[in-house]
Amino acid sequence: MLTFFPAGSDLGIENTNIKTASGVTLDEQQKTLVGSVLDLFAGRPSLKKLSLWDDNGVFEDNITIATGRKQYEPQWYGLQQAFSEIERLHHEVVTAGNPIGMDMKTRYVTKGISKEQIIESRINIFYDKDSGKITKVQDKWSGELPDSSFKNVSMEQLFSPWWWVHYAEGWAWWMWSFTWDTWWWQAMRNLNSVSVPKMVSVPKNDEEDAKRGNQ
Repeated sequence: MLTFFPAGSDLGIENTNIKTASGVTLDEQQKTLVGSVLDLFAGRPSLKKLSLWDDNGVFEDNITIATGRKQYEPQWYGLQQAFSEIERLHHEVVTAGNPIGMDMKTRYVTKGISKEQIIESRINIFYDKDSGKITKVQDKWSGELPDSSFKNVSMEQLFSPWWWVHYAEGWAWWMWSFTWDTWWWQAMRNLNSVSVPKMVSVPKNDEEDAKRGNQ
């Protein structure tokens, strides 16, 4: 039986004006899930919004596979630490199935060095039909996953200097994003799903979350 969560307003969801492609219709539960994910990508996490996730859920982008609550929660709270500005330039839900598919374009400005980066992504939101909770969110940069790993890399790419430049640039930007205010050796060693939880603290309860301005 599908579990219905409180309305988006009760969860503190800020993104309620969800844009959909022509012919795409979301039900109320899907709107809640999409709105919460938009908030997360905007650097507006909260324990209430993350309660919509399964404990064993997965967040995956081009350099991270964060599995389980202890790994994926710090990824979302880490955006507040890493970026001084997060501006959504565009979003549109293009499919309403499972996963829910959404195109998104976001501008990020890294704290400390004011490095600006625009990321165009295809977001896939998977959810359990019985519990209604999110089981996985994929953030595919330029519509592909993974861009910054060796999985599915062709021999032609490996011998292309331009592919290696793109590979190094992507890693360098994210390393600075999370570690500009830490020791340089930590920056070189600690950017992955295991180390981010050690660098980013997650509120223990709603009261602590509210003190951070997340409720």
